[in-house]
Amino acid sequence: MADEVTPEELYWNRRAFMRAGVIAAGAVGTGILYRRLNGVELVKTQTAELAGVAKSDPVYAVNEAKTPYESITNYNNFYEFSTNKDGVAKAAAGFNTAGWQVAVGGLVKKPKTFGIDELRKLAPLEERIYRMRCVEAWSMVIPWAGYSLGKLLEQVEPLPTAKYVAFETLFDPKRMPNQASDVLEWPYVEGLRLDEAMHPLALLATGIYGRELPPQDGAPIRLVVPWKYGFKGIKSIVKITLVDKQPPTSWNKYAPNEYGFYANVNPGHAHPRWSQATEQRIGESGRRKTLPFNGYADQVASLYKGMDLDEYF
Repeated sequence: MADEVTPEELYWNRRAFMRAGVIAAGAVGTGILYRRLNGVELVKTQTAELAGVAKSDPVYAVNEAKTPYESITNYNNFYEFSTNKDGVAKAAAGFNTAGWQVAVGGLVKKPKTFGIDELRKLAPLEERIYRMRCVEAWSMVIPWAGYSLGKLLEQVEPLPTAKYVAFETLFDPKRMPNQASDVLEWPYVEGLRLDEAMHPLALLATGIYGRELPPQDGAPIRLVVPWKYGFKGIKSIVKITLVDKQPPTSWNKYAPNEYGFYANVNPGHAHPRWSQATEQRIGESGRRKTLPFNGYADQVASLYKGMDLDEYF
């Protein structure tokens, strides 16, 4: 799912093409069929199975059709590799995550650097079927494998002065070739309030469909915050820092009038260039109404009690 969003010129080119009749013909609704008909090369990604993944607790599952694995791995926002959603999988093929480490520190009692194997074993891996919503008004339903971010933060024991959690993606233009461009300021950074990060829905994911995360989906470890827009789901994390002030975030720095720090799914707050009131589910031909907090209002709305969500968007 998206960590970023499409540049304006790509977005409007796609919209012009859609208006030309692709959607009317019904082919684009399948996502994958659209790509086949338009000569987009599909990448077959096969990663290792994750051992010991428990079936989803009903609290973390939605009763909706899951987006096919082929779609999840061939339609990606990951600007470190490419700004072309259909081209990320090919550009990321062969991305090497051997020896991956994540440094967790800042305002904590026990800072520590974790290896990826240690992170996978830190808490039991669960399958969590989450709705995922992107700013561009498209969505998926993805069976993630992971555990609550709070399980990791408990290991380092946040200090009372910690108020926010800052995240950072790997910066390595040799392995992530589009980091040689200036499309964004690198490395990619994101942030949550500490209470958001400690909410049990906030997930550290290491897999999808019971397999290790493919490179194009954020291997080997990424953040999933299902009540927020996709750009909050930072991929390929190497650093997590607890801080006392709101940290900078990549898209908020790039266009603060378009991408707020909070990024909660709010159908009443339109993006300056498009409406967020409806969404296109990948694999469906019609549109559906966008749900407040992406359908997780019962669980998370209390985190924002008293806040003007049109101001703090």
